[in-house]
Amino acid sequence: MWVRLPLAIQFICDTMSCMKRSELFTKTFKNVSGEETSRNAQLLLRAGYIHKELAGVYTYLPLGLKVLENIKKIIREEMNAVGGQEALMTTLQNKELWETTNRWDSKKMDIWFKTDLAAGGQLGLAPTHEEPITAMMTQHIASYKDLPRYVYQFQTKFRNELRAKSGVMRTREFLMKDMYSFSKDKAQHEEFYEKTIKAYHKVYERLGIGDITYKTFASGGVFSKYSHEFQTICPAGEDVVYMNKDHSLVFNEEVFTDDILAEFGAKKTDFAPEKAAEVGNIFSLGFKYAEPLGLEYSTKEDAKKTVYMGCYGIGVSRLMGVMVEIFADEKGLVWADNVAPFQVYLVGIGDVDKEVVELYDELTKKGVEVLFDDRADARTGEKMADADLLGVPYRVVVSEKSLAEGKVELKKRTGSTPQLLTKSQLFDKMKVRC
Repeated sequence: MWVRLPLAIQFICDTMSCMKRSELFTKTFKNVSGEETSRNAQLLLRAGYIHKELAGVYTYLPLGLKVLENIKKIIREEMNAVGGQEALMTTLQNKELWETTNRWDSKKMDIWFKTDLAAGGQLGLAPTHEEPITAMMTQHIASYKDLPRYVYQFQTKFRNELRAKSGVMRTREFLMKDMYSFSKDKAQHEEFYEKTIKAYHKVYERLGIGDITYKTFASGGVFSKYSHEFQTICPAGEDVVYMNKDHSLVFNEEVFTDDILAEFGAKKTDFAPEKAAEVGNIFSLGFKYAEPLGLEYSTKEDAKKTVYMGCYGIGVSRLMGVMVEIFADEKGLVWADNVAPFQVYLVGIGDVDKEVVELYDELTKKGVEVLFDDRADARTGEKMADADLLGVPYRVVVSEKSLAEGKVELKKRTGSTPQLLTKSQLFDKMKVRC
């Protein structure tokens, strides 16, 4: 939410969110390796948001990390709003636990990264967390009074993709929000399931992709007849979805059959294909993990019943890549105000050092997140090009010409015409994000 903040809170924001470009260790680049074919990876690398370690593995540098944290903040707020409680589970996984559910064998689940212990035995690097969280909850759920419960985390996942591609949209190591629900029965579960669908739509709306992101019917695999994916229409997406004219029905290609369509009273000629990127999924797990791992509760009548489960995922780093693919232009990245690493890119032109530093200090005190390009060795054109490449929503320029009129220049990243504003007018336009 965008609000005016008390000075004490503004000071906290100031210390975290304002920076001089000369102090930022990352650099921008005109070109990157030809091995990177995806637009999102090319731009994020050029802008110094990420660093490539190897195929499908990226380091998130300060600017990239700030974007991830802003996306996480939006997701966290919506998960908390439906009763989610945040935890952080371990990446290292107990082999025996996964053997219990028959998912340790690489023939059953071929995306494992496994490692040998020096003391003997093996551990896995978590591709997902159904098993460990179910086992953990056996210590915290015993009675019907303990239900329902909803637990989520932001966690690094590891998946041994045969071919990592599409930049940060498909990697071997990625950041994910996964939430797990624990309910007394199917009815209680389905009530929360519907709440989560609405919460996911709120997340995508706040990220600016709500009008092109759709709840999609997909295969439920071993869990149920259907699961639901959230697919964002994106030319760089790896999936194909079929949509009817009013977008009320959307199917993943894998379930787009005459038999399934007949259940919905639809036919194939009603639908058109679109390229899309999956940005979330939700599953009804039922008793799939609770039963073998012994997650039970006592009813009012003191009978034993198995807990009914669901899981809900959002790929945080994938979302970042999808937003780049959708919003970037020929000049570089374009970030929405609520996920950008800074609100303002500040530049001085000519003999205005005193005035531009003064404005930087004033914006900082007002809680506006500013990246001040104070580099003495960078030409004006280079600073302007970097402002566009980095995708900061607003560029503010202090020049001798503007100061002669008692004003500064404000330009929106996606706008074509700058505005000349007094400082007071500028401050009124800038809002605090925290």
